[in-house]
Amino acid sequence: MTEIINIITAISILIFLYAAWSDFRNWKIPNGAILALLALYCLRALVELLTSGDVGTALFSSTGVGGDAGAGLLLFTLGIVLWAFGLFGAGDAKLFLPIGLFIGWHGMLSFAVFLLIGGVLTLLALRWPVPMQLAHLSIFMRIEEIRATRKIPYGVIMVIAVLATMASRYGKP
Repeated sequence: MTEIINIITAISILIFLYAAWSDFRNWKIPNGAILALLALYCLRALVELLTSGDVGTALFSSTGVGGDAGAGLLLFTLGIVLWAFGLFGAGDAKLFLPIGLFIGWHGMLSFAVFLLIGGVLTLLALRWPVPMQLAHLSIFMRIEEIRATRKIPYGVIMVIAVLATMASRYGKP
């Protein structure tokens, strides 16, 4: 059953990367990506419940489904508040729900630290000029557009932080 969880995690990583790329290219995070991540989490939780020796602990402990749901709802609520104040886009707010589910309650602190580091590095990177030799490349043209509009695709930073958190959580033997 561990192979199934690893496959689900790998697919979720690909979908997180797709959401980040879409946010970078279009300032939009597709609803389909959010729904796919939610479905993958539900499938992973079901597999973990079926393979667990103690279903009560797997459901209601802070390291189980209950902790994951708590983290997802807390981050989603934060995202809705930030969206209501115009600080986030709706896609960024929605992306917080599957992020919370996949990092769980115990991943919240490391996610916050990675998010802070990513935000600071992004702000610094947007202040550096693009070298003239690379200015014609489409990715750097997009960075110039982001710099000019001052609309930062936060989904990219959020996905980098969640992948770093997932690597620290799931990467343990």
